[in-house]
Amino acid sequence: MKRIYKTLLVVPVLVALVACATDDPNKRAKTGAGIGAVVGAILGHQIDDGHRSSKVVGAAAGAIIGGAVGGYMDKQQKEFEEALADEQDQNALEIERLKDDTLKLSLNSEVSFDFGKDEVKAAFYPTLDKLSDVINKYDRTVVHIVGHTDNVGSDTFNQQLSERRAQSVSDYMINRNVQVSRLLTQGRGEYEPRESNASEAGRALNRRVEIFLKPIVEGAETQAYVSPEYN
Repeated sequence: MKRIYKTLLVVPVLVALVACATDDPNKRAKTGAGIGAVVGAILGHQIDDGHRSSKVVGAAAGAIIGGAVGGYMDKQQKEFEEALADEQDQNALEIERLKDDTLKLSLNSEVSFDFGKDEVKAAFYPTLDKLSDVINKYDRTVVHIVGHTDNVGSDTFNQQLSERRAQSVSDYMINRNVQVSRLLTQGRGEYEPRESNASEAGRALNRRVEIFLKPIVEGAETQAYVSPEYN
């Protein structure tokens, strides 16, 4: 059975949930939909200021009205492409728009991490700085950071390595003032390869960190917190 472990960074009210997950390793294998629903339910709470009827809001910045989602994500994608043009030219990063308007950024682990290590290379800091700056500007999204590996080594080592790499990217973004309540991290180990692990070229493509930016849409806020299931 494919195992997917998830690490969740949330607002303080969810510390108890995280503690439980740490105490019981089996609880860490919850589906993204289940954990996302809890986060979305708390962050997307009911408010009433006494002057208007209650309405659902997403993160601190609020939600995007459905008809404006495409334009909002268009602008964000354009800024990513402009800010990260050099990285794309050097094949250090790929930017893709998915059918549900989610933005997917794939980071090449060859340039972002040393082989088998989880510390972000210093040479990759400027790229993460630019990436974080755009994420901060477009704050009506939830940021899912997903680590992947090739199949060299044990599945346990690869699983843990993928988790630590995703967490390292998240920690860096937090230091760049990305709100912790927007960040969700996961490790998927060797279980979702892009290419065959039979060749070094394929293994290199499989060693990656992916960042998914899912829009917080008014009326469907919790969906932004559901784990992405895209390869």
